[in-house]
Amino acid sequence: MNDNRLHDTEQICFSGAGSMAESIVRGLIHKGVAKPAQIIMHNRSNLERLEYLSGEYGVRTASQDAEKEKDLQEASVIVLAMKPKDAAEALRALGTKLNGNPLIVSVIAGLSISTIQALLGIALPIARTMPNTSSSIGLGATGISLSAEVNAEQQQTVMSMFEAVGQVSVIPEAQMDILTGVSGSGPAYIYYMMEAMIAAGIEGGLSAEHARELTVQTVLGAAVMMKETGEDPAKLRKDITSPNGSTQAALEVLDAHHFTAGVKAAVHRCAERSREMGEAVRAALS
Repeated sequence: MNDNRLHDTEQICFSGAGSMAESIVRGLIHKGVAKPAQIIMHNRSNLERLEYLSGEYGVRTASQDAEKEKDLQEASVIVLAMKPKDAAEALRALGTKLNGNPLIVSVIAGLSISTIQALLGIALPIARTMPNTSSSIGLGATGISLSAEVNAEQQQTVMSMFEAVGQVSVIPEAQMDILTGVSGSGPAYIYYMMEAMIAAGIEGGLSAEHARELTVQTVLGAAVMMKETGEDPAKLRKDITSPNGSTQAALEVLDAHHFTAGVKAAVHRCAERSREMGEAVRAALS
């Protein structure tokens, strides 16, 4: 039995049933953190989507308002997975329906703990999270910030939930924007570089298939090498860079194009934009 499994009496209710919610549900069931019967999924009106999720994972769904309200009142964990534009109305309504002290888990980008509590109208325990898209295959990186109201048992619950879809880092909320710059949007930077590597391979005469396969395996191998050896990336880079060799020649071109400075600037701009979006969300919800 999974030591991190939720107690049989606990219920997780997802308010929103999009791709991230589905990724978490898949991980919860696959890793044995929760049974399908312990998971409930709601959305605003897409019954076809709910039917798919129920058939695929065996979870319970609800579409009627009375049934939804009962689910929310009985849930020990409520996952906010709706679109940001729907958050204000949903949270204001939610705050009037809750009983007890459920853990509120938010996967809504830009929505701060204080804003969530203000919209709910009550200082419930909040876990603000920032997963990335690799969570969909169980290799995600998730940042979690906890409100002061979260107790030890609730912290373990949210850790178990997101460990089911990858690696978890608990951070102060003030660091959530830079985490977004590093891991939240990070997969896009890697894909962007992979696009360029594939294009260069094709320009050099490789077939599109070979260029793709070689690029994917190279990135995968480099990531696993760093993870399994625990070595600093600078050391791994130096280990394969012979003086005056082809790798050094390639790195000199990247340096000439300010590669390191460009990547760092991209991460910081992403963090800055995350802050800007957070402010816009707060302004729109006030």
